[in-house]
Amino acid sequence: MKNWIPLVLLLLILSSCKTRNVSKSGNGGIKDSTVVENNNNPKDAGEPVRDKLTFFEHVIIPPQFEQIKINSKVNVETGNFVPTLDATIYIEKNKKVWMNLSVLFINAARGIATPEGVKGFDRTSKSYIDSDFEYLNHLLNVNFIDYQSLEKILLGRTFVKVNDSQFILTKNAQGYQLVSSVNQKIVTDEKTREYKISLQYDDNYDLLNVQLKDVLSPDQLEISYSNWAEYNEIRLPKNVKIIIKGSKTSQILLENTKFDFSKMEVAYSVPANYKKIEIK
Repeated sequence: MKNWIPLVLLLLILSSCKTRNVSKSGNGGIKDSTVVENNNNPKDAGEPVRDKLTFFEHVIIPPQFEQIKINSKVNVETGNFVPTLDATIYIEKNKKVWMNLSVLFINAARGIATPEGVKGFDRTSKSYIDSDFEYLNHLLNVNFIDYQSLEKILLGRTFVKVNDSQFILTKNAQGYQLVSSVNQKIVTDEKTREYKISLQYDDNYDLLNVQLKDVLSPDQLEISYSNWAEYNEIRLPKNVKIIIKGSKTSQILLENTKFDFSKMEVAYSVPANYKKIEIK
């Protein structure tokens, strides 16, 4: 495992490096966060939802908290052996996401994300990064990741822009389904991308699945959340599955084993003699 990128999405990066060439040949990256062909639409989809305001209030308004500490077990499936990782993730709302990764109780990598960008170092290769979010977007073939979307992905919140005018909301056996009625265009300084987006929520408005397909390439991304429970009056998912499809399929599985809401002192500093990874 060379080049550990110490963010929660580090795991995405580990596998996304395998899919970058595909997106380049098909007008590049992915957009929001999850993709797969929408072949598994829930049965009996199509019943109209009358109280749309209540639905959007629940899925868009973020939870109220000051900080959350998450202990996780992480498994990465890329076709190559990757040991199970123990992760400690600390989120200070709107300020920072700090992450420490270890293997068999040995610290392997550490990183921090702030609204300004991401930093991280890997003890196994004695290297580090210091970048804005464009680096993550480039590695993930997307153009939407910023600090706020990173927080939402980790907490199982709606991290793509949704609205009533360009999405169709229906009720089905699982809960609620929200599907883009027109391709969603995301414009950045470097590129414009269009995506088909589908989101599934349960009756409690917990996010179950996000699927996002780039209409101009075979790239797809999907994130699923399960085993939701309430902690400190905030509903959070115990399990997160990330599937990346491109030249090959990779999976990242996070099992969140503990949530804590006490303040935590976190440190980040690059050890001496580490080599900086140049962002190209």
